[in-house]
Amino acid sequence: MQDTVLPSDLRFFSVLAMAGSLSAAARELGLTTAAVSKHLTQMESRAGVPLVNRTTRRMMLTPEGELYLEHARRILDEIDELSELLGSSKRRPEGLLRVNATLGFGRSHVAPVISKFVGEHPQVSVQLQLSVMPPLTDDSFDVCIRFGELPDTRVVARRLAANARLLCAAPGYLNKRGTPVTPHDLTKHNCIGIRQGDEAYGVWRLSAGSGAARKTETVKIRGNLTTNDGEIAVKWALDGHGILMRAEWDIRPYLEDGRLVQVLPGWQTPNADIFAVYSQRHQMSNRIRSFVDFIARELADLSPKR
Repeated sequence: MQDTVLPSDLRFFSVLAMAGSLSAAARELGLTTAAVSKHLTQMESRAGVPLVNRTTRRMMLTPEGELYLEHARRILDEIDELSELLGSSKRRPEGLLRVNATLGFGRSHVAPVISKFVGEHPQVSVQLQLSVMPPLTDDSFDVCIRFGELPDTRVVARRLAANARLLCAAPGYLNKRGTPVTPHDLTKHNCIGIRQGDEAYGVWRLSAGSGAARKTETVKIRGNLTTNDGEIAVKWALDGHGILMRAEWDIRPYLEDGRLVQVLPGWQTPNADIFAVYSQRHQMSNRIRSFVDFIARELADLSPKR
């Protein structure tokens, strides 16, 4: 038994952990499942401990496997960054870039930006993973696209674009149920709920005025439709089921063509500004800087114009 860690093991195990199964890793690596299993067995033999618990349907990392993965990703990042600092890729970004974003925004905006980015930088390989409500940061990813106020953490958060949350409803719904004049009027309406993240579900906070005259009202909403998917909520609002609070990026086309109407326009809701979040140790990475600069320019061009 050896305790040697081979450089090839680091990249192999990182891909395996990201793939989530031996068969998925085999497809990613262009190998057979048997070859992946054999490589993993050889790694575990060299490590002297099991790194993965295998079942017929899934695999889970052991505590030793989690530790191995954490250090493997850190070492791989440092190798890539050293290569860039030495000048081998200073002029043109290259290497693997792992991006995470929310489902709706990832599909509609991040994926098209990535398509343009790799068109200009074919030396970069991008893995995009979309999540319903991803964590603020995750070592599995190089760049995470996030919304709203970010907690004070040891990460770099670059603001990419402004993104206000607006209240809206279909004209047909408002014609039938009336248009709210004050925040309290929302309690008499069917409001479409979205369960996402750690935000208090079913509570809308609206503010008006500025300075000492600024006031905030908290409204406990009610409604017969709830989802964790923003696109579904928008479709329900378009179908005339109630009032929705949604980011301007998602509803601006419907406001412009009149299929949705803004409700209580004099009141502001918590912002949903768009950020690129990445680890401080990635600040010197050329591929990450290049991508963040690129998506910032693209989103600036796409930002809803008022």
